[in-house]
Amino acid sequence: MLTGKQKRFLRAAAHHLNPIFQVGKSGVNENMVKQISEALEARELIKVNILQNCGEDKKDVAQQLSQGARAELVQIIGNVIVLYKESKENKEIVLPK
Repeated sequence: MLTGKQKRFLRAAAHHLNPIFQVGKSGVNENMVKQISEALEARELIKVNILQNCGEDKKDVAQQLSQGARAELVQIIGNVIVLYKESKENKEIVLPK
C-alpha cells in the first residue's frame, strides 16, 4: 500500500509519460492484463488510456487492471490511469519513506 507522499512522488514522475496501452470497447481482457504486467516489470510506472468507446466505468477498469497485474493504482485523471508495481529485476524508482 502506497502512502500519500509516495503517490505524490509517483504522480510527479508519471507526468511526462505517454500512455502505452489503450482500453477500448472490448474492455479489459486476460491478454491485456498479462501485457500490462510485463510492461510494469520492465518500467515500474505506466499510463493506460481509456478510450471513449469503452463501455465500462473507468474506476472499474482501473480496479481490474491493478488487481490483475497486482499493481498499485496511483491515479485516475480524466481517462488516464497511472499504475505502479515495483520491479523484481530492474528496480529504478526509489520511493520516499
